[in-house]
Amino acid sequence: MNVFGKKGKNANLEQSIGLTSLGDQYWNLSPAELVEHAIISGEGMLTDTGALAIETGEFTGRSPKDRFVVCDEKTENAVWWGDINIKFTPEKFDALYNRMKSYLNGRDVYIRDAYACADDNHRLNLRVTTEHSWSNQFAHNMFLRPSEDEIKDFNPEWHIVCAPGFMADPEIDGTRQHNFAVINFTKKMIIIGGTGYTGEIKKGIFSVLNFILPHEKNVLSMHCSANIGTEGDTAVFFGLSGTGKTTLSSDTDRRLIGDDEHGWADDTVFNFEGGCYAKTIDLSREKEPQIYGAIKFGAILENIGFDGETSSPDYTDGSITQNTRVSYPIDHIDNIMTPSVGGAPKNIFFLTADAFGVLPPISKLTTEQAMYHFMSGYTAKVAGTEMGVTEPQTTFSACFGAAFMPLHPAKYAELLGEKLEGTNIKVWLINTGWSGGSYGTGERMKLKYTRAMITAAMTGQLDNVEFKNQPIFELAMPTSCEGVPSEILNPKDTWADKSKFDEVANNLANQFVKNFAQYENGSSEAILSAAPKVMAS
Repeated sequence: MNVFGKKGKNANLEQSIGLTSLGDQYWNLSPAELVEHAIISGEGMLTDTGALAIETGEFTGRSPKDRFVVCDEKTENAVWWGDINIKFTPEKFDALYNRMKSYLNGRDVYIRDAYACADDNHRLNLRVTTEHSWSNQFAHNMFLRPSEDEIKDFNPEWHIVCAPGFMADPEIDGTRQHNFAVINFTKKMIIIGGTGYTGEIKKGIFSVLNFILPHEKNVLSMHCSANIGTEGDTAVFFGLSGTGKTTLSSDTDRRLIGDDEHGWADDTVFNFEGGCYAKTIDLSREKEPQIYGAIKFGAILENIGFDGETSSPDYTDGSITQNTRVSYPIDHIDNIMTPSVGGAPKNIFFLTADAFGVLPPISKLTTEQAMYHFMSGYTAKVAGTEMGVTEPQTTFSACFGAAFMPLHPAKYAELLGEKLEGTNIKVWLINTGWSGGSYGTGERMKLKYTRAMITAAMTGQLDNVEFKNQPIFELAMPTSCEGVPSEILNPKDTWADKSKFDEVANNLANQFVKNFAQYENGSSEAILSAAPKVMAS
């Protein structure tokens, strides 16, 4: 048996998580070594960019219905149980893991020591054991990387075991089907089987931090990007897919703290990760130069197509999946903050692509409205984005990341409210969607206008302009903004048919109220008071 790395780690692995009788164990291999293993095993190929290309198999995305949380004394009265957080008994976890360990007997594994949270006060040490070399390289890319000295005496707090080749038996294991991801907060373990999709590893730890940080440390966990200006001012950007979060947080005049997952402690905003996991469908150098340039040796491309018989990626090819991805260490891009920590935010932006064309392109939220819209997490899908979508559809995702939130959404919103209380932090709702009418009639908001509004907010240009309230949603809209035509700042003014605007706005308000009904039990009166005021029909 070969063990690469510090002597005695084999015994540590057996004692901590009970893995015995393994084949060769490869500890903390370099990206070059992991790439070599993937190529030799036939699990990956090197593209002409230098990045490794792999296919994740049957699953090319997360499987939310197959994500479970162990219900025990620690979680029973804390987790918000339901379709997002599905109960799994401790007995079923132990039995499933025992079968998983038997599967790994005699098999080679790759072990990675890493950590999450760039703020040392909240650092979470991880040990990731994987069946495939490229899964281990993903962990190297996405989590923070300890120094060689730190690895010598590394003590993991949480373990992740990922074995895509192990298939659960629903009748024996109590799973829904053969794939699963189970979080056990008491044993501090995540076990993943039956799926090779690497995002399950990343989002598993995000879910863990979304429980630990707010519940135990009064730190707000956030599904957002963050950057910092030359004056040290931090800004955070929340937004679902298609709202422009990555594009708008990428600014040549500001350093990137992180692009996806952060914590907000008393006086810091810190990245959870050490890398980026970006979509590549239709990627181009012109549209996303930072991501395009980051695809080089050390990066992993998932489920992409190729240009003919060459080794050149074809980013327009969605034949395997529309969810093509690349993972890379954050230092593959320029203009980053090192370490990935900034001060408390000065500005917070909630991004929405309102395809109904009724929300203002920029509005300033009260603390109560910020909590309400944070819990709502609204955007809209438009025709062509998904099969079967022929007209705009509302999409709500609590805290802009409902699938990863173990606690009731009000817990996160109330913590946001506490952090805003008594401060000069400004929260802005930015509509990157439609103006002059709904999708099909109006036009998408010009990116240059959205950038100008965000710049005006961050530089304080909007501090001295007049605001007026929009009826129904009661949002405060600036009446002027440098670089933006004043006639587009009030969405109703852009509609030819004003009565139609009122009808559509009222319908959208109804959707907000209907969605929020699921959160009413557990939400404060302050949050509920910020709901849009639906007009009587």
